[in-house]
Amino acid sequence: MTTGTKTTQNVRRKAGERDGLLRPDWQYIEHCNLDHYTPEDWAIMNRQRAEYLAEERAKQALELLAASRNAPTFGYLINNYEHCLQTATMLHRDGHDEETVVTGLFHDIGFIVCPENHERFAADLVRPFVSEKNAWMLEHHGIFQRIYLHGFYESEDADFIHAREQWRGHPYFDWTAEFVERYDIVAIDPAIESLPIEFFEPMVRRVFSDSPALARSSA
Repeated sequence: MTTGTKTTQNVRRKAGERDGLLRPDWQYIEHCNLDHYTPEDWAIMNRQRAEYLAEERAKQALELLAASRNAPTFGYLINNYEHCLQTATMLHRDGHDEETVVTGLFHDIGFIVCPENHERFAADLVRPFVSEKNAWMLEHHGIFQRIYLHGFYESEDADFIHAREQWRGHPYFDWTAEFVERYDIVAIDPAIESLPIEFFEPMVRRVFSDSPALARSSA
């Protein structure tokens, strides 16, 4: 029995069709249940997976962000996609390195789809490719933002609003505070012309091709 292969983008896959492989010399694993995969199957998958991630991870992260390009807002003057671009643009114009610019680009990628924990969402997305400093900043920037959100929280408890103080003296406290004040809470201005996402694509590819986390673990 032969099956067709879906090759056209944005066309719904029909029953019996397979999605295309990234490389023409790759193999499909001919099982429809993971419980049926053999060690030999997994060896093939893992080999292909490594190359797939190297090529597709940055691309699909950018596509995830770009999916909200035309999204409406619920009151902000610009949408979350533009907010992320604006943050990255300001970081770039202030001379920050590519890793930090990319960190800023993705800092709120989960703001709409994972609002309860968007900080961790972003941190986990880029953690393999960025420094501990930037991963820590992403994971804590929401807490550092509380002091600026007057009347936003139901709780006005001072310990809650000023929870960032528990980390004062931490090596990454000052950077997280600076990021929030200079590049996050002000990045909602429609008068600022942001650089397009295409400008940042080469940076994302370069950053995602490196792995400080791997270097630290093997040092």
